[in-house]
Amino acid sequence: MKKTFFIILFTAVVLFGQGKMLRVEGDSLIGKRINGETIREVRGNVVMYQDDVVIKCDTAIQYTAKNRAELIGNVIAMQDSIIIKTTRGFYYDDARISFSNNGIDYTDGHIRLTADNGYYYYDEKRAFFYGNVVIRDSVSTLKADRFYYYDDADKAVAAGNVTAIDTALIIRADSLINYKSENTTFAFANVSVDDLKNGMLIKGDYLENKNDYSKVTGNAFLMRIDTLDSGETDTLFVKAGIMESFSDSSNRLICADSVRMLKGEFASVNNYAVFYRNVNRIHTYKLPNDQTPPVIWNENAQILGDTIDIITNDNKLERMTIKSDAGTTLNALIVTQNPEYPKRYDQISGAEFEMFFEDGKLIKTVVSGNMLSIYYLYEEDKPNGLIKSSAQNAEIYFENNKVDKVKLFGKPASEYYPENLVTEKELDFTLPDFILIKNRPVKEEFIRN
Repeated sequence: MKKTFFIILFTAVVLFGQGKMLRVEGDSLIGKRINGETIREVRGNVVMYQDDVVIKCDTAIQYTAKNRAELIGNVIAMQDSIIIKTTRGFYYDDARISFSNNGIDYTDGHIRLTADNGYYYYDEKRAFFYGNVVIRDSVSTLKADRFYYYDDADKAVAAGNVTAIDTALIIRADSLINYKSENTTFAFANVSVDDLKNGMLIKGDYLENKNDYSKVTGNAFLMRIDTLDSGETDTLFVKAGIMESFSDSSNRLICADSVRMLKGEFASVNNYAVFYRNVNRIHTYKLPNDQTPPVIWNENAQILGDTIDIITNDNKLERMTIKSDAGTTLNALIVTQNPEYPKRYDQISGAEFEMFFEDGKLIKTVVSGNMLSIYYLYEEDKPNGLIKSSAQNAEIYFENNKVDKVKLFGKPASEYYPENLVTEKELDFTLPDFILIKNRPVKEEFIRN
């Protein structure tokens, strides 16, 4: 049996949910019993009150046994500074939860959020939204498939195609956690960071970002495109286990654990490198447990040293300092290969090198301490033997990447070997510290990122 009644005048309905009184007001009420369930439909200027929750809409249909109300038309739900708007939704008065799958507009005084669907838990002051979620505050925007927000904890969790944008960074990831009051963000899986301030792209498996500090771990990758004076571009690639960026006064980037770098004809393999962006300086050194020192390649030269310091200017090499540590068994080493005679390696070893470049080309090397060298001679580009030299110090001048002139200081000694003693025996003429490193980085391994 079905019973229906109408109240045309202003009406108020009082119910109880979870021990908290729910009051509903509106212009008219229709009451029904369908299959034994009491249903109340309130129409016109509907207002629902439950403790600190206030909900307004055009029509509310209450299912009293289920403690549920369907909200239709111009729905606005409020609690303190939180305002949720939608065209159609539901309110569960026993659990004090609202839900909509008809598009949501949420504000709380800090952020504005829009989404296709979402829940808000009033007692816990937390929310879950999904479907085309977009969150904005005064300085940033976040987009995701799903979004969890904890108002009291000032914590947000985003998942699925996450993109976070602020004035300095664009972060993309599979998921992200943000603590707004602490200005701290963690991102997980397929992380990509556009560092707008420093013009870099950084990728990895995990990101931690707080104020002026960022850390990327797990297959960390960096790419920076520089524009040369000629208008052409030159790209820096870096791979490492860990990358840490400090955007403070030092403005430095630290790369550690299997570091591989490439920029044009410049490449390096090491386990620790620091980029000082303000002064265009790269510093790398051998860690205590490293089996081999850092190695650098520049054009046809291979350079090894326990500590290497590089200064660039206009994206070109300007000066490089290479040192062997005190007490080490190996000296710093420079090996240069002649591309026309690939078995012939000019070699210089010593305690310390200072290399000078002009327009990116090596023009002079100063060797301090325990200098040993082997360099090949050419007469009108034809091989003409080699000279082995030793001295305490030396100055070596280059032209077109070939030794042009050598000055020795402090107990100098030289030996000349004519061509007939050198031909087909080039690899017999090597210094005690001579070594060739084969794993020079190539562009293809970085492009895969």
